[in-house]
Amino acid sequence: MSAWPTLLRQFLDASAAKGMSPLTITTRERGLRRFIAWCEERELAPEQITLPLLERYQRHLHHARKRDGSPLSLAFQQQLLLPLNALFRWLVRSGQLAANPAADLELPRLPKRLPRHWLSVEEIEQLLRHVAIYGEVGIRDRAIIETLYSTGLRRGELLAMKLDAVNHAAGIVRVIEGKGRKDRVVPIGERALAWLLKYRDEVRPLWVIPPDDRRLWLRPDGKPLRPSQLTERMKTLLAEAGIDTPGACHILRHSMATHMLDRGADVRYLQAMLGHAQLSTTAIYTHVAIGQLKAVHAATHPAASLTRKPKAKDSEDTDDGAA
Repeated sequence: MSAWPTLLRQFLDASAAKGMSPLTITTRERGLRRFIAWCEERELAPEQITLPLLERYQRHLHHARKRDGSPLSLAFQQQLLLPLNALFRWLVRSGQLAANPAADLELPRLPKRLPRHWLSVEEIEQLLRHVAIYGEVGIRDRAIIETLYSTGLRRGELLAMKLDAVNHAAGIVRVIEGKGRKDRVVPIGERALAWLLKYRDEVRPLWVIPPDDRRLWLRPDGKPLRPSQLTERMKTLLAEAGIDTPGACHILRHSMATHMLDRGADVRYLQAMLGHAQLSTTAIYTHVAIGQLKAVHAATHPAASLTRKPKAKDSEDTDDGAA
């Protein structure tokens, strides 16, 4: 009988005991189950795993295809590989292996991409008008969209919200164990807060099934809304609203950051709101908010006030003596 299932359960239990978020544990489990299935097909036991075998598995992922024939993205490949090091490190610490074969495994290098898609303010309003047709579900959907756009929360951070995450008197949302297991507090606008409270006070009580675990965002059947369900719901709403910009939950985060920078927000304050560990991560939005940067440049750069433009002869003279 394979030892993998027992080891997987022990590892996930140890991860939970350390305070890992449910989303992190789910992500680890998904990646490891795929790896374990690959090992069991080849009758490989944990003690037989070596770095060359892990590299072979990595090549397997590189050549794997989705149902539509497209390759796995580099980001998804990395997500599947990341838990391997954590698993084997735990096996070494618990005395079940002598060495970690994944210690020197090189993960796929992800390109640093600029946010390519975001919604205009008009498209945000168009989306919000559309969800009104859905009654109680529409109230929940509007509250979610308003909250994502107002606060810039990540999908997992939003779905992890409990009833006490919102301080309506102060107008803030407390994010518990965001990315990197860091808590933070972010402001929420008055309109977004009003819709969130409307959902919480008028709709959620109709759906909740005792015992109440106090998760804020529910489905009509009383179960917590899952990440994949929210993503599909957002894609559906965007399409129904006639918005052809690709994206789902994260596009509202991109839109919020871009719009705030366009209106003069300091990138350091935006860093705190978005929960970025490095300012350089937030700074990518300055590339898409180029309109505001050009306006600031024109208003503040000394050369912008000089009205004389070079003539053809000026260019020729400059070229002759250029250093």
